[in-house]
Amino acid sequence: MKKAKTVYACQSCGGRQPKWVGRCPDCGEWNTLVEEMLKPEGLKTRRGLAEEGSRPQPLASVPLSEGIRLPTGMEEMDRVLGGGIVPGSLVLIGGDPGIGKSTLLLQLCGAIALKGPVLYVSGEESAAQIKMRADRLGIGGAPLLIYPETNVETIVEQIGTLKPALVIIDSIQTVYTSLLGAAPGSVGQLRESTALIMQVCKRSGIPAFLVGHVTKEGAIAGPRVLEHMVDTVLYFEGDRDHYFRILRSVKNRFGSTHEIGVFEMRGEGLIEVKDPSGIFISPASEAVSGSVIACTLSGTRPILVELQALVTGTAFGNPRRTAVGFDYNRIVLMAAILQKRAGVMLDSEDIYVSAAGGVRVDDPGADLALAAALLGSHRNRPARARSVFIGEVGLGGEVRPVASLQQRLKEAARMGMTTAFIPKTGAGDAGTIGGLALVRIEHVGALSDAMF
Repeated sequence: MKKAKTVYACQSCGGRQPKWVGRCPDCGEWNTLVEEMLKPEGLKTRRGLAEEGSRPQPLASVPLSEGIRLPTGMEEMDRVLGGGIVPGSLVLIGGDPGIGKSTLLLQLCGAIALKGPVLYVSGEESAAQIKMRADRLGIGGAPLLIYPETNVETIVEQIGTLKPALVIIDSIQTVYTSLLGAAPGSVGQLRESTALIMQVCKRSGIPAFLVGHVTKEGAIAGPRVLEHMVDTVLYFEGDRDHYFRILRSVKNRFGSTHEIGVFEMRGEGLIEVKDPSGIFISPASEAVSGSVIACTLSGTRPILVELQALVTGTAFGNPRRTAVGFDYNRIVLMAAILQKRAGVMLDSEDIYVSAAGGVRVDDPGADLALAAALLGSHRNRPARARSVFIGEVGLGGEVRPVASLQQRLKEAARMGMTTAFIPKTGAGDAGTIGGLALVRIEHVGALSDAMF
């Protein structure tokens, strides 16, 4: 009888080594190898993705079901997924503990269950616990199949028997395969379990959602190969002290990777926010120095966001730079540009920047708003009332054009803005936006005289 084989798998890249070493030869990370036991008889039971007896076929003859997507019943979810759930797709959703991942997916099940059976596989909660949450969400009577199980072979067998319209696995870290002797949640178990689920989904055309735990750094726990295996990776973000949650797509083989969906957490569950601009700006910001309105672009959706900056003298030798919801390096870069190109001395000032509402801003089109917020706080003067700032700032201080300027200006006009500070070049026929006065800025040095 053959003995079980011992290998060492890297928690960072998923690579396997025959013996333990301090540094992974594949990715170069230190102390990431963990021991795994492989059963020799299990290695022969692994099957490929193709059907038995299948042969290569010309690309032109591959059948394609155009436009067939499964609506989720939530417009914000459909937006992030690219129009709905693609048959046979594998979606990985991650987020901090307690952020609302299970609540979101249970509400999704309640809407999909009206169109066909939904299998909810729970490895962390009992059926009674899920029933309690479903009653609170008002979907206790939905035709939903609850299956507390962690063995992936048993789960795959039930999927083949029931042929549900949707499968939820909460969470993938609790699922294990009997082909491996490693503990659930290890690198090998995550990879093999996900591969088996992916095979049955691709063959049968049944979509599946996998819930993934995240590390302290905010990345999905386990090897990055897990993100490469699935079709879509979603992150459910937000501060647990705030009511708003943001569903962000970081990978999507069937749609845009920059779309976001906004939800509000209430006692009865997650409520869609179809007008995010109205919650991220406040009228009180007009009278406060350092608070300005930026118009960012998330996928195809323009959103108005309030940026707040506080510039004050430092009490220490090295000034502090603190960012909440904004890229720290962007703040340091903008402070250097203002000092070098506009003569604003910030090298001895503490700088604190925050994006109101818990949203994260990563659009380069918010550079001009960041510069305006820093200038306003440094001079202790509020910007013009009902004004919005749109533009990217280069290292030379020049204000560069941004994508989808017309869409941004239309959103600003819809939200009642009266003045828009935009790049001088690349604006095209932006002057056609009714009711919105346009101030064209060529260089960041001219911003101070124009914004007050």
